[in-house]
Amino acid sequence: MSISEMPAQAPTFYDVQEVAVMLKMSRMTVYRAISSGELRAVRVRGRLLIPAQVIASLVEAAVAGTDETQGHI
Repeated sequence: MSISEMPAQAPTFYDVQEVAVMLKMSRMTVYRAISSGELRAVRVRGRLLIPAQVIASLVEAAVAGTDETQGHI
């Protein structure tokens, strides 16, 4: 099966640039949020990746208006 034949699916991880674009903020702001622990990420071979579930949870909390969004990116 070639890549073009694979079914399209949501990504498992986003890179810092993708998250910055999604959240309409600078890459540096995303790096700072990761550094401070406000945004969870994993480092793979020197590259920071944000799990898609982290972004999904952030959106769910914002829509629900829960306190999870207070002080966390």
